[in-house]
Amino acid sequence: MANLAVLLDDGLTRLGIDLGVSPGATLDPAARTRLLDYMALLQKWSAKTNLIAKNASDVEVVEHFLDSLATLPLLSSASLMDVGSGAGFPGLVAAAARPELAVNLIEPRQKRAAFLRQVIRSLRLPHVACHECRLEDIAVQSMPCGHIVSRAVADIAGFLGMIEPWLSQGVQIICMKSRKWPEELARAQEIITRLGLDGPRVTNYRLPFSGVERVTLTFTAR
Repeated sequence: MANLAVLLDDGLTRLGIDLGVSPGATLDPAARTRLLDYMALLQKWSAKTNLIAKNASDVEVVEHFLDSLATLPLLSSASLMDVGSGAGFPGLVAAAARPELAVNLIEPRQKRAAFLRQVIRSLRLPHVACHECRLEDIAVQSMPCGHIVSRAVADIAGFLGMIEPWLSQGVQIICMKSRKWPEELARAQEIITRLGLDGPRVTNYRLPFSGVERVTLTFTAR
């Protein structure tokens, strides 16, 4: 745990993103404790469940969290839907840092959903819910949201098609991508035009230890 704490603090400083939870790229003590407890649970469960690589180093674990925290400055609304949440990246990490967020995690795989529910209980996050189902199994009217996020569900075009029923005016879509995003964006132009989306607003950053290039693409429904 001590190593994770040092890496988290160092990584936040290196990431250099204002997380919107306190001045600069810092976290308040309670949020920091929740994230470290979450990491410990992730490492424990990953020994027997396919959440992240079983031999993931502490650095790799922390970078999953840093990548998720990079979405915080984009969340102007207090409600978020994370489609295909997996181990909780980025939706549950965002909620651990900002527990006032209302977050719905959509995860159809039973073992991963069980992990997400365990984290929600352990971190005492009353505004977070895990839905063990596919997105199409949920009635749109039952779950309004201000933001919809995807970290590793589909390419941009596929994801936009998946969430089309949810795109009421003002909803923002955040796609988390790697350095090949321009090709995906080019393939998605037809559906972006058909849906009448504004954007994307592009935010580039690098993960602080590996140097991996990351980008968020934010679209807004009209």
